[in-house]
Amino acid sequence: MHVVLAGGGTAGHIEPALALADALRRQDPSVGITALGTERGLETRLVPERGYELALIPAVPLPRKPTPELITVPGRLRGTIKAAEQVLERTRADCVVGFGGYVALPGYLAAKRAGVPIVVHEANARPGLANKIGSRYAHGVAVSTPDSKLRGARYIGIPLRRTIATLDRARVRPEARAAFGLDPNLPTLLVSGGSQGARHLNEVVQRVAPLLQRSGIQILHVVGPKNELPRVDNMPGMPPYIPVPYVDRMDLAYAAADMMLCRAGAMTVAELSAVGLPAAYVPLPIGNGEQRLNAQPVVNAGGGLLVDDAALTPEWVQVNVLPVLSDPHRLYEMSRAAAEFGRRDADDLLVGMVYEAIAARRNA
Repeated sequence: MHVVLAGGGTAGHIEPALALADALRRQDPSVGITALGTERGLETRLVPERGYELALIPAVPLPRKPTPELITVPGRLRGTIKAAEQVLERTRADCVVGFGGYVALPGYLAAKRAGVPIVVHEANARPGLANKIGSRYAHGVAVSTPDSKLRGARYIGIPLRRTIATLDRARVRPEARAAFGLDPNLPTLLVSGGSQGARHLNEVVQRVAPLLQRSGIQILHVVGPKNELPRVDNMPGMPPYIPVPYVDRMDLAYAAADMMLCRAGAMTVAELSAVGLPAAYVPLPIGNGEQRLNAQPVVNAGGGLLVDDAALTPEWVQVNVLPVLSDPHRLYEMSRAAAEFGRRDADDLLVGMVYEAIAARRNA
């Protein structure tokens, strides 16, 4: 059996694809896996690092909304579809699983031409154009939120790395806090604006940090590799404020924390919900509003707070985040609500959908 994954561009597309690849290999170590990608995407680094084959095809960016540029897409897609079709022929693909992004649409159209079954996974609450089109031809459509607008969609969550999906925060917490130089017993706020950081979040946290420390809260702040680390003078007896440029073991960061202040990308929301870590979500203020939609269901379930980027101030953190961190019972209830909403088994569920698609095509 050979499965082709189409989900390049950003980590939000690539990580679920790689989590599915890992789950497929766990079930059948002999399965062949090829990931479609482009020269400009993060997949050029992430896919080979995880030991999977990467096949590059030309990039054809898709407009996020209907615009005059949309009418030029079919002509620009022809060569890319042909390149994807050649990958399907070379690998004798049994299924194409798409996750959105530049390579998903040519992957879907090439699979339709070649008669290869398609499975679509949509991570965002508001589906992208590629997955809207791909879902029309798919044998199965999987989504990350229970109120998705994609027709015939099955709610499974987002496939996650095993280090996250199997994380026991309470058991790992002593090791995690020691790894970051945190106090083993103090309430801990984790802050991150994503892989590149978020300037506004960084500025607010730096301003409110002394107040949080005086209130008995310690802070682990992932500022982003391109942002300057703040100068910190941790006074003796004060809870630590620890800024770091980047964390490559987010499982340890989640285990160390009692609450998180962060953006609301689909992967972030899925990971925090799965591990039961409550968060104050600050949706990215640009784009099509999908980050607010990503966070809204877990917030409605009681597993988080939601604040607009423009409304995030040190005063908001003091009034809304500090009381949660200072109340063990409220932390417990929010953690339980997040965990009840979260899904840890999306990777295995998606494997099942792949096998269903292959079986249906063979039976037909």
